[in-house]
Amino acid sequence: MRRLLIAALSLVLSAVALGAAPPALAAGTPPDPVVFVHGANADPGVWGEMRADFVRAGYPEDRLAAWSYDTRQSTNEVLSGRLASYVDAVLARTGASRVDIVAHSLGSLPSRWYVKFGGGADKVGHWASLAGPNHGTTTAWACALWNQACKDMTPGSYVLTRLNSGDETPGATRYGTWSSPCDGVIVPVSSTELDGAVNTRAEGCPTHNGLLTDDTVSRQVRAFLTRP
Repeated sequence: MRRLLIAALSLVLSAVALGAAPPALAAGTPPDPVVFVHGANADPGVWGEMRADFVRAGYPEDRLAAWSYDTRQSTNEVLSGRLASYVDAVLARTGASRVDIVAHSLGSLPSRWYVKFGGGADKVGHWASLAGPNHGTTTAWACALWNQACKDMTPGSYVLTRLNSGDETPGATRYGTWSSPCDGVIVPVSSTELDGAVNTRAEGCPTHNGLLTDDTVSRQVRAFLTRP
């Protein structure tokens, strides 16, 4: 008996040291599709490593999608409307009733707008923001005069004022954010956090784009998405 207890304790300590793995996907029950939303001046290719992590964790390839959009356009009605159409297409293709959204940086804004104002509240189960400028970033002032995305990301912009008015995490959607003190792009780092969300400071101090490929962040995001 003592040996069994010691072995069990060793397994627990190992899990703590390595970071607990997310719950296994239920056999025979496909997970909600995941829609990845990239940031400014990027494309769906940035999700390559995280997407591979999801596949290794048991997500079928056809339940993983990445939305591509022109980051020079406004992140409110224009882009959120296009995201709504994309989500509807994913739901129609998979037969699912809702999706989960994982967004990086600028991608947090059109996806939040979609959930809060664009009809996504009943179609998005979980919304995860990696390094999102959810309360603005001072670095955006450097390009705000000629770039719409930068303008939308400036503190106090029209988009952010609307998004952060009232409840920052409305509806039944579960919200999660990940930030890093070594981000360097989102200033201040606390901008990413939202009232009512599960706010996580990444371990190991990854950079802004490093959050996309960080193994611990990837594991934590998957664990968040599997929460009921």
